[in-house]
Amino acid sequence: MQARLRKENYVIGPDGSPLTLADLPNPSTKRWVIRRKAEVVAAVRGGLLSLEEACERYRLTVEEFLGWQRAIDKHGLAGLRTTRIQHYRGKETPLTA
Repeated sequence: MQARLRKENYVIGPDGSPLTLADLPNPSTKRWVIRRKAEVVAAVRGGLLSLEEACERYRLTVEEFLGWQRAIDKHGLAGLRTTRIQHYRGKETPLTA
């Protein structure tokens, strides 16, 4: 019987280094800094976690995760800064009745 070699699954993280499940933020994370958000997005995009697994693990809504993904696509990592969100969203026109 041949021994099975265990291959570590990884993706390339936002800083260019390998990212494994062990490197991901703690599931009890409460403070979501740019790096942590970017790591979760990279893990989902690379297939390390499914969208459903990430949302369940981190207690995120699909909309919240997709918002992080859109922010990265549109503005890079800087788009994940919560203090600058209005700057990146641009001016929105109010709805009229």
